[in-house]
Amino acid sequence: MTTPDVSDPLFGKTAVILGFARQGQALARWLPTVGARVIVSDKRNFGDLAEAILDFVNAPISYALSGHPLSLLDEADVLFLSGGVDPRQPICVEARRRGIPLSNDAQLFLERCPAPIIGVTGSAGKTTTTTLIGEMCKAAQLTTFVGGNIGDVLLDKLDQVRPEHKVVMELSSFQLELMTRSPHIAVITNVTPNHLDRHGTMENYLEAKAQIFLHQQPDDIAIFNLDDAGSFSLSRRAISRKAFFSTQDMVSDGAFLAGSRLMVTGVSAPDGGAKIVCSCEDIKLRGKHNLQNVLAACAAAGAAGVPVEAMREAIRAFKGVPHRLEVVRVVGGVTYVNDSIATSPDRVIAAICSFNEPIILLAGGRDKKLPWDRLLTLVVDRVKHLITFGEFGEQIAEMTRRLIRPRSYIDAVEYYATLDIAVKHAAEIARSGDVVLLSPGCASYDAYQDFEERGEHFRALVSALEERGSRR
Repeated sequence: MTTPDVSDPLFGKTAVILGFARQGQALARWLPTVGARVIVSDKRNFGDLAEAILDFVNAPISYALSGHPLSLLDEADVLFLSGGVDPRQPICVEARRRGIPLSNDAQLFLERCPAPIIGVTGSAGKTTTTTLIGEMCKAAQLTTFVGGNIGDVLLDKLDQVRPEHKVVMELSSFQLELMTRSPHIAVITNVTPNHLDRHGTMENYLEAKAQIFLHQQPDDIAIFNLDDAGSFSLSRRAISRKAFFSTQDMVSDGAFLAGSRLMVTGVSAPDGGAKIVCSCEDIKLRGKHNLQNVLAACAAAGAAGVPVEAMREAIRAFKGVPHRLEVVRVVGGVTYVNDSIATSPDRVIAAICSFNEPIILLAGGRDKKLPWDRLLTLVVDRVKHLITFGEFGEQIAEMTRRLIRPRSYIDAVEYYATLDIAVKHAAEIARSGDVVLLSPGCASYDAYQDFEERGEHFRALVSALEERGSRR
């Protein structure tokens, strides 16, 4: 291990890490490099964490497992939280009472990164937007690091980043609620009800999202969605330079749709003025929400100096991100689509509105205490057949049945305990031309580690379906 940097503010300090998953492990790798004494605490026991701990067998780390005892605070100088750790739990509340700061891997990276950072958050679309911005930067032949809440924990890459590089960072509300630093360019794709089981109220959720720009300097840039009430409402609080993106209105700084052409202008147009990026026909992604994501990426990449030619090249090549309206397979004329990322009703609405074909919708999982009325009203008018599953599936089915009227489009609502049975039944009733859409509207934690594991299971189930002749 290299000699620790004695000038780092964490040198000689005791850092307690809560949670030993992806982000916690990145913290455990990095903190000793600046001379911090590290204690890892996790609610899981040694048996559950043995494989991860073995990777750190030679690292100067102490462990406190099977809980988060308050006694850890007696020697802690700072408390680092992994993304899944709720800051409302007793040890975090007590740390605040004692004046012990709470931080995370994203905050550390923002404080020390030598290159300007493009940060992206939102209730939906942030992964697609983050990934596409990264592809635009790479198309411009720029050394680019993409990560954060997706992909690589960027703290692991910190020693590779140089001032001339580009960094694109997805930030979740869980990360942002602790942060006191903001990226140079901040993007909020949209803000609709989500994660209220964690944040408690919509006001708390909005406040968490706002941290992405509240700590910017006047010469930084904050980019908002003019079409989205939640994102636009936050723009009034920005002291930095503001830009917008819109599918409906022309903007003076940012990106907008003019007929079928995507334009960048002002701060988002290299060399100023207004420039055509591409046509809507160049976009391979379905849905109006993805058109907004592409515009958001154009606004951010342009503000970072990426030429429109590189934006256009990246858009034409971009086929989307796994688990987001991902076409898994076409069997017997039936298209199976994996939208496991849809963990809120609003995301399911966006998915349904992306298709004109008859839809067999698979929905269910663990409830996140979000409103379902608007989605289910759309379901009875636009979905051919609803199949629910999982912990909250029966309630979804019952709520939907209460909304069905004699002239409703939907023909049936059924509940099955697991996704396996739901997919099997969907395959039995589907006809050529139908879309079987996994867009759950719920968290995955009733049966899966995360939405990605759920999506992978759906892929496997669909891949195992036997080919059959088209049924009409």
